[in-house]
Amino acid sequence: MSFLAPWALLLAAAVGVPLVLHLLRRRTGARIDFPAVRYLLRMEREHANEVRLKNLLLMLLRVGIVLAIALAAARPIGPLPGLGHPPTAVAIVIDNSLSSAAAGAGGPLLSRLTASARALLDASNTADRLWLVTMDGAVTGGDAGTLGAALGGLRPLDGAGDAALALRRASAVVRASGVPAQRVVVLTDAQVSSWGAVSTETLGGVPATIVVPEGAPGPNRALTEVVTEPLHWDPRGAVRATMRGADSTTWRVVLEGRTLARGSAKPGAAILAHVQPIARGWASGTVELGPDELRADDVRHFAVHVGEPPAVNLDAGASLFLRGAVDALVQGGRARRGGTVLIASAERARTPGLLFAPADPLKVADANRALERAGIPWRFGARREGPAPLRGAGVEGAVARSWYVLSAVGAPAGVDTLARVGAAPWVVSGDGYVLVASAAEQSATDLPVRAAFVPWLDALLSQRLAQSGAGVIAAVPGALVRVPSRADQLEAPDGSLRAVQSGAQVQLPWTAGVHFWRRAGERIGAVVVNGEASESELARLTGAALADSLGDAAVASGPDGLARATFNVGGSRSLERSFLVLALLLLVAEAIVARRGILKTAAA
Repeated sequence: MSFLAPWALLLAAAVGVPLVLHLLRRRTGARIDFPAVRYLLRMEREHANEVRLKNLLLMLLRVGIVLAIALAAARPIGPLPGLGHPPTAVAIVIDNSLSSAAAGAGGPLLSRLTASARALLDASNTADRLWLVTMDGAVTGGDAGTLGAALGGLRPLDGAGDAALALRRASAVVRASGVPAQRVVVLTDAQVSSWGAVSTETLGGVPATIVVPEGAPGPNRALTEVVTEPLHWDPRGAVRATMRGADSTTWRVVLEGRTLARGSAKPGAAILAHVQPIARGWASGTVELGPDELRADDVRHFAVHVGEPPAVNLDAGASLFLRGAVDALVQGGRARRGGTVLIASAERARTPGLLFAPADPLKVADANRALERAGIPWRFGARREGPAPLRGAGVEGAVARSWYVLSAVGAPAGVDTLARVGAAPWVVSGDGYVLVASAAEQSATDLPVRAAFVPWLDALLSQRLAQSGAGVIAAVPGALVRVPSRADQLEAPDGSLRAVQSGAQVQLPWTAGVHFWRRAGERIGAVVVNGEASESELARLTGAALADSLGDAAVASGPDGLARATFNVGGSRSLERSFLVLALLLLVAEAIVARRGILKTAAA
């Protein structure tokens, strides 16, 4: 037998009270016999044995009552006959990822998982410690009623969530409970893409029970990618989407609540819609498929800036490669000639501007003075020679042959390092500027002669230097994103605003949609949140395979099997109620014995 609250055994010291009272009743003082009481004394001697037996029995009953209460307070657990099961710490991990919204013959998958969780709560008792953990890592603790209410408000996420995070938090709360009997219950569709990476170390040694619904997943259509072409519409543009599925379906493109295009697509075919919206500025839209069993992946969000493309002013001394790239952007409608964004060597620095290191080392001092006048908090330092590989968006595979060490002045806020050479910054961006550590010459870097140069330049102009501001960031639900240097607010899909700090990180909600960066009340960029494409792949692990990956966990089927595997029904039981019942019976017996003695005395 073991005890959950062994300190309560100290209450057993109270057995000394009935013992002391019994001994005090035996003390006698000086005896003086009066003739009038001799008859009573003779009757007392005749019943002395019965009185001693009654007092001894009362003492034993009262000692037993105190011991039974002390043992009950200590919350004993043992193999003796008892009521219910031993107190158990149970964390229920319920898979509410996007794929759990899939419907089938038995109804929505999440509803079936929720029904299993409710059956488990019904099998619990008040001594159990209970928690509910969802795939976003949220933990809810409380009694069965509290968790039942939480299950009633549970909705599928718009993304995959984090299975490993949910398991780690579940195991942490049960280990911290101090209850010897511990169990993590996993209710999931066992989707391969979400659960294939978990390992035996994730649960930290806490035993687990797994429930995987029966039946194979049905066919599913999904949108896996949506891109806008170009990044800025002037106002004409196109939306291109990729669809996965085994059958044909209808589609439509919606921008700011208005349907711009519609059609039908065959399996494996790309969706391409040319549109010309009336709206101007930053706008949000969706591409939507005809609904199927998993509706959440039939809609995918996008954001676009509608208006004139960025106006660029190319310095007369620009290299041949820069002139050719800008000409290509202008001809493709992705840029226009104008005086807004300067593209030049850093000796002529101003903002907004895309600035390259000087081709002539003798002009580095002039470039640093120009950067200071323009308020750009970077300076060119020592010259380095390569070749050295470049790392960053749009420059992978390129090399730098010569570059300058970029040194920050003070602690500039809202700075993004867009590319690196080794561990050092090679391209940095801030409020109204992009600074490159190499000259735009083939002798300094091979990036200008690579096919990626024009798209790289296009992305810098549209996302970093255009008046519209911060460009488009693609993210998944729950992701951390960095606040662009020019933003001071984030507008949620429902229109609500929250203040943000340039350069800080903010966590996105677990819902899909388009958020807009704002500055001084104007939209300057967007964050497009869509679920992972892998959530549309509904292939499942078997219960046995998932159990092996979690360290030989138990696989349960049906409410009764889940309760037995979770609460160890038939094993050691909680004896707390048994001792309370024993104490009650002893109290009743003590009352009967004491009353019998009183009645006999009154009759005499």
